Amino acid sequence: MRVVLPPSETKRDGGHDRALDVSTLAFPELGERRDAVLDALVALSADEDASVRALKLGRTQLGEIARNAALRTAPTMPAIDRYTGVLYDGLAADGWSAEDRAFAHEHVLVQSALFGPIAALDAIPAYRLSHDSRVPGLRLRAHWSSAAGAVLAESSGLLIDLRSEGYAALGPVVASANAAYVRVVTEDGDGTRRALAHFNKQAKGHLVAALVSSRARIDDVDGLLDWGDAHGHRFARTTRVGPGGVAEVELLV
Repeated sequence: MRVVLPPSETKRDGGHDRALDVSTLAFPELGERRDAVLDALVALSADEDASVRALKLGRTQLGEIARNAALRTAPTMPAIDRYTGVLYDGLAADGWSAEDRAFAHEHVLVQSALFGPIAALDAIPAYRLSHDSRVPGLRLRAHWSSAAGAVLAESSGLLIDLRSEGYAALGPVVASANAAYVRVVTEDGDGTRRALAHFNKQAKGHLVAALVSSRARIDDVDGLLDWGDAHGHRFARTTRVGPGGVAEVELLV
């Protein structure tokens, strides 16, 4: 089983003294593509006006440019700790045991616009780059789509896609019986289901925390539904498909 999360716009500062080592990240075959984005982003940081436009920065976010300038030398920390925000608050990874973290490193991925898919404990610096950023000379979707999709296709067991559609486009999952795109919905009193906005991120965080704590081993969509029944997470099949034509499954909260 592999779970793929989106990153977050917000990231913690600081980390350990060790600088980024691209060769240590999951899927080392993506190393050259990672270096290309890193080099482009560091170069972009030399031009404040261009960075503001490319990264869609407000007046209070100019510090993000300095972060990008220092990408090769800045301190690093595990990705699962670096990202912040509603989804990662829902994970509550700061309370995980060493065994939880080891399981997450094996089974939880984050789709980064800078690094492509990375594993939970991969050591990364703080950075600013979104799926829709416009880096001069580099089209992120074209740069990542085929290569990232190929490494995700190698996952064994069920691939549970929790990314937003923008980040899913950076590494489309091939439609198969072993992949599911999860959409979080709520059910009104009359049975009408509607997608959640803000709280969908929190629900995804809680879901991944439960998958980690239960040491879930899930091979297909039927297994996901069975796991949900056993652990208090209600899933439902749909006739819709998610990005790339992957079967869509609803998580009801």
